[in-house]
Amino acid sequence: MFDHFHILAPCYDRLMGKPDAARLARLLKLPCGGWLLDGGGGTGRASDPLRPQVGRLVVSDPCARMLSRARAKKLDAVQARAERLPFRDGSFDRILVVDALHHFGDQAAAIRDFARTLKPGGRIVVEEFDARRRIVRAIALAEKVIRMQSRFLRPQTIREMMRAGGLMSHVETGPRLAAWIVGDKP
Repeated sequence: MFDHFHILAPCYDRLMGKPDAARLARLLKLPCGGWLLDGGGGTGRASDPLRPQVGRLVVSDPCARMLSRARAKKLDAVQARAERLPFRDGSFDRILVVDALHHFGDQAAAIRDFARTLKPGGRIVVEEFDARRRIVRAIALAEKVIRMQSRFLRPQTIREMMRAGGLMSHVETGPRLAAWIVGDKP
């Protein structure tokens, strides 16, 4: 399979722009002295601005070239697929997944593994394009045309996956194309 992210890695941060770090920090309930996992985090673009608000930050991603960009930012980087994380149960206080869930091969398995690695009392925030919006459906079609094998889900579907994984969850939407699905582990 063609690795689009291997090609995009050198320009990914410029191409994608800066994340809304203030919103992410609020949704993650930062600051937090514990560990934050940036799942499918690639270059660490979304999590790097949050580094001062957590005890430790780990970026996981399957693409070695994206992770080399994260390492260049002095971030801890682990090559792994979200569906099979190499971390012990309850390793993380917070988990962040930004614009990545639609690229995971088995999204439900990824959510279950994130829930497994989340500590009791921990929180996960998934930022995804809102598949209910027409422009997002066009983006999904474009990604299919270039053979990215993306699968965009409705926010409610992601919320239900979190609930099936034992997390209490809710959805927050905004004026843009994204939705934020927040899950708390009892």
